[in-house]
Amino acid sequence: MKVLVTGSSGRLGPFVVRELAEAGHELTLFSRREPAEELRKWPWVQGDIANWDDCLRAAAGGYDAIQHLAAQPWPTDHPGAGEQKLTQERGLPFDATMRSNIMGTYYLLQAALRGDIGIFVMTGSNCALGHGYRISDKPFPFRYLPVDEEHPSQAEDSYSYSKIAGEMLLAAYTSAYGMRTYAVRAAGICNEQRRRAMRENAKPAAGWSPWLWAWVGSEDVASAHRLLMEKATHIAPHGAFFCNSDDTSALESSRELVERFRPDLLGILRNAEGHSTFLSNLKLRETVGWRHRTSWR
Repeated sequence: MKVLVTGSSGRLGPFVVRELAEAGHELTLFSRREPAEELRKWPWVQGDIANWDDCLRAAAGGYDAIQHLAAQPWPTDHPGAGEQKLTQERGLPFDATMRSNIMGTYYLLQAALRGDIGIFVMTGSNCALGHGYRISDKPFPFRYLPVDEEHPSQAEDSYSYSKIAGEMLLAAYTSAYGMRTYAVRAAGICNEQRRRAMRENAKPAAGWSPWLWAWVGSEDVASAHRLLMEKATHIAPHGAFFCNSDDTSALESSRELVERFRPDLLGILRNAEGHSTFLSNLKLRETVGWRHRTSWR
């Protein structure tokens, strides 16, 4: 297949490019910065997804699919000190998250429509659930654990909202235009170096993690992107899929974490064998045969 890959100069980009290239797909890369040297054998379109003209130009190559990785990865308007510091250090405007993640996705979908590109796979986020980046003092209202894609979302911040809104936008283009669209709800993407650091610095949990100790290997996110694209014509035309490891990033068992830090959730805990994840990846596994193969342990 002939594929346009956005965000190819980001942290996930090289993994997806390698995964697609090894499967024999013909690639063009689209990003603001020049991709890493190992990727420079592929044609590169310089541009910004938040710019309509750049998206239109990038998508004009007669592609079969778009692999959309580019995004603003945190809420640039969040009141939290850590997010504020990152936003200031990078010199980003307060609305960068909404511009990139909502308007950027809209521009790319419109460009795909004009280019008659039938498949669109996007790196989404587990944050579409709304369990992290809480702004109010209201805890996330879990109905059951582990969470699956049917669990209601309650996003409070711009990043989480942009991710659930992006999924809804994809669904609209499937319903209206017949485009086959998929969101990969990746959680805590970790390359080999980061997995090594997790192992070397592992410590007992000090409290409940709003991120549910969820993580996934970069290579495994890449395989999810490839499988959804390759099998698009054999599965439902739209879907959002949690993409995370089978285990947590914690030393303690999953049941112990709940018993120690959130005993109020014990009544809704449906499965907590060993270090089993609190975010179910069953839908992705059953739909395209995806498997999580990396480990930090």
